[in-house]
Amino acid sequence: MMPKIAVLVPCYNEEAAISKVVNDFRQSLPTAAIYVYDNNSHDRTVEAAKAAGAIVRTEPLQGKGNVVRRMFADIEADIYVLVDGDATYDAASAPKMVKALLDGPLDMVNGARVTDIAKAYRPGHKFGNWLLTGMVAWIFGNRIHDMLSGYRVMSRRYVKSFPALAAGFETETELTVHALELRMPIAEIQTPYKDRPVGSVSKLSTFKDGFRILWTIIVLVKEERPMQFFSLLALALTVISVVLTVPIISEFLRTGLVPRFPTFIFATGLLILGFLSMTCGLVLDTVTRGRREMKRMRYLNIPAPNAGPAGEPPQW
Repeated sequence: MMPKIAVLVPCYNEEAAISKVVNDFRQSLPTAAIYVYDNNSHDRTVEAAKAAGAIVRTEPLQGKGNVVRRMFADIEADIYVLVDGDATYDAASAPKMVKALLDGPLDMVNGARVTDIAKAYRPGHKFGNWLLTGMVAWIFGNRIHDMLSGYRVMSRRYVKSFPALAAGFETETELTVHALELRMPIAEIQTPYKDRPVGSVSKLSTFKDGFRILWTIIVLVKEERPMQFFSLLALALTVISVVLTVPIISEFLRTGLVPRFPTFIFATGLLILGFLSMTCGLVLDTVTRGRREMKRMRYLNIPAPNAGPAGEPPQW
């Protein structure tokens, strides 16, 4: 029995590229069902996708994260190939990525972008990706080197255990952290990356979306690493309190007077907030552990990509 493969293509104003994406993936994965989810396009993206033979659906909530959430909820398959609709990713790499997923078996194979075309991968985007990926690697684990790639192959148990919350381009950050937090078996394969075809325009804003991704990382650290997050906050508050208090205590020991009483009250308040922050970290760390255990159990309820019934060989 062959695995059921679904190619998921979120789209917004990709009339110039979507036909090529659909045709290229039909050639690379001839047995796959290709789904194009339109996200309020103002051009002829829907018509072009239908003409190319894709299964076309719509998601009215604007933002790539909203489209990914809808696709993961609607589509049933054994293997999911998520790719952008701008024809910049190499469809010929898909069979190799699918094979890696099945041979592992793995839960996610990330397509790391490789290109010498400056126009395809602008220096600002490359630096931002390096910086944000480095932050996630330092905090959650150094297993992915191109966190913001829009090209991934995922197992059913990954997709159906993924709590998609992001609304926009920060969804790639969520996808990566979900795999790292549950310590899923994952891999990364280098894939060629091309510039957009004529008429296709990038929807990514370097600074606006970059800050949104940075904020997402901070929120994920707070939610998934509360002890570290609130410990650092407690340390910062304590250091500021000590710096403000030392001159006041020194003056009191020398003269018996407290000349800056409001500053002393403020420093005391900061120290109390520091202790409260540490307490929040301890409590939320216990809550987070329970959430992580529940997500792990949900993940384990779904079979591995090539696992048959207990005691039987793989099905494909």
